[in-house]
Amino acid sequence: MRSKVAFESNSRTFSGEMNGLYTSAKRIFEILFSLALVIFTLPVMVLTAIMIKLESPGPIFYTQERVGLNGRTFQIYKLRSMRSDAEKNGPQWAAKNDTRVTRVGQFIRKTRLDEIPQIINVLRGDMSLIGPRPERPMFTEQFNDEIPGFKNRLMVRPGLTGWAQVNGGYESTPAEKFDLDMYYIENQSIKLDFKILIRTVWVVVSGSGAR
Repeated sequence: MRSKVAFESNSRTFSGEMNGLYTSAKRIFEILFSLALVIFTLPVMVLTAIMIKLESPGPIFYTQERVGLNGRTFQIYKLRSMRSDAEKNGPQWAAKNDTRVTRVGQFIRKTRLDEIPQIINVLRGDMSLIGPRPERPMFTEQFNDEIPGFKNRLMVRPGLTGWAQVNGGYESTPAEKFDLDMYYIENQSIKLDFKILIRTVWVVVSGSGAR
């Protein structure tokens, strides 16, 4: 059952998501793009799934609760890149050179293949193709206490990729990511979305910002 993180927006006015034409066009594009991506990546996904299963015990996929539009929580889907007991000591952020990450996990994190199953979230409407990265409920509350207005990120659907993800990625601090996310929210446009998609291709090819 879905829950909801307490969320109240302030009085600021945002473009993009509030623009019906832009929102409809974006949704149609991301559905078509996601379906094409499923077909294109299916052989790679099957091979990766076999490699994950052969290297370490545990499921191929894993789900994790994240916070989405207007504070509504959902289950995000990813390919497993860590040992199955990675959070036996409780939830924690991935660190650089994290010893919990498997050898196959290192590869799929660097190439972002572990994120591909989130296409399901995009097709379901939990996520958008482009938007702020969805955080876990406990981190959302923590960052909102530390960073004024952090929950304003919840005014739009979270994204598979986004302005913050292609401008620093894992290396950025939560405050830096928040500033980048708010820049995107306040300046949403088809032009900016395509710019992010192009930069995403470079991030995937170069493996930059991975952990």
